[in-house]
Amino acid sequence: MSKLHALAGSGPDSVRVSSPSQADSNFSAPVTATAAALVPDERRADAEPQSRTPLLHRLGSPLQTPGARRASVAIALLLLVAGAGTWYGLNATAAPEGLIQANGRIESDVVNVSSKLAGRIVSLGAREGDVVKAGATIARLDDRTLDAQLQEAVSALATATARLDSARVSLAVMRKEVPVEISMAAANVNAARAAASRAQASESQYQRDAERAQRLFNDGSLPQQSAEQADLNWRNSRDQRLAAQADLARLEEAGKNAQLGPDRIRAREAELLSMDAARREAEARVSQAQSAVDDLQVVSPIDAVVTSRFVNAGEVVNAGMPLLELVDLDRLYLKVYVPEKEIGKVRRGLPARIYSDAFPGEPFDATVRYIGSRAEFTPKEVQTPDERTKLVYEVRLYLTRNPDHKLTPGLPADAVIRWKEDAAWQPPRW
Repeated sequence: MSKLHALAGSGPDSVRVSSPSQADSNFSAPVTATAAALVPDERRADAEPQSRTPLLHRLGSPLQTPGARRASVAIALLLLVAGAGTWYGLNATAAPEGLIQANGRIESDVVNVSSKLAGRIVSLGAREGDVVKAGATIARLDDRTLDAQLQEAVSALATATARLDSARVSLAVMRKEVPVEISMAAANVNAARAAASRAQASESQYQRDAERAQRLFNDGSLPQQSAEQADLNWRNSRDQRLAAQADLARLEEAGKNAQLGPDRIRAREAELLSMDAARREAEARVSQAQSAVDDLQVVSPIDAVVTSRFVNAGEVVNAGMPLLELVDLDRLYLKVYVPEKEIGKVRRGLPARIYSDAFPGEPFDATVRYIGSRAEFTPKEVQTPDERTKLVYEVRLYLTRNPDHKLTPGLPADAVIRWKEDAAWQPPRW
């Protein structure tokens, strides 16, 4: 480099290389532009005789003719190209064998916490930078309306439960009464049949007595009073027989009604099932109302850090509107871009190490978890030693652990991916 600067000189016609990065970027400039910069302006040669002195004349080689001047320009260009090639060869960065180096920014999966219901925010218990635990309440919405609906549902459930309990008791009693009623009805029918049979026999006997007494009366052997008494007894026995037959019919009907007891039990059981379904429906309404009230308590789904807050207490929000943005600092990854010629060496599960200027000398272990399936042009914000027009693949290196949550999203970092097991770890060299 010192030789190159000596050849370039320090005058207005000299070639000045300010830094290695500038030399690298200017290396691909057209040769004609460099030649034009080295050829002196003939029109100003008289006005500036000292400053427009040819380059090689200051080096001790006088130029007397235009042909000699063009030859000196060509020699200067060759020296410039040789010097630049020597610098690029000494300063170009290449990862050691078995390692691939890349850089990017720390990123993370973002969780936007929102409310399932619309309402007014009563309190907001977390701000940017706060650490929240999973299940912790971070926001609460006004619950007066939903709480009234919950109380109404609870009352309806209590009523349905009381009706169901009463029906269960009634069914239990019926199950005990029906067999007794059937047995008693059968006994009453049997007794009525016996009474009817006796009344029938008594009537037959009184009928025969009355007919005999009438014959004796007609023969003059029996007084008229006795004949009339016998006829009266026959008429009374007939009425008793009719009454006994009526009782038998009534008790037989009661017996048939008692036989319907099992059907009434089944009907009551069906009614009980309907009441139980109504009670379960009331329970569902209570659960729904309770869930709505619980949804007004917005909780953190994960252990995370609040990175953004989009609303304030007192504001009315719609359902699904983001309230807070959370980031899990234990699940960070570094998104890098690997050139197309190197992507064949990268596979999922490869170990990697991440280096950050914020923590020099402290590598963080990581693992390749994601490899882009499509190639893309290098993003403008990513600096690589290769040309930007070459295709690259996105690769995500997930941190194994983030001790003390040192690394945070947005932090720039370098990485080294080891694709050969026997390769020794080395920090990236840019």
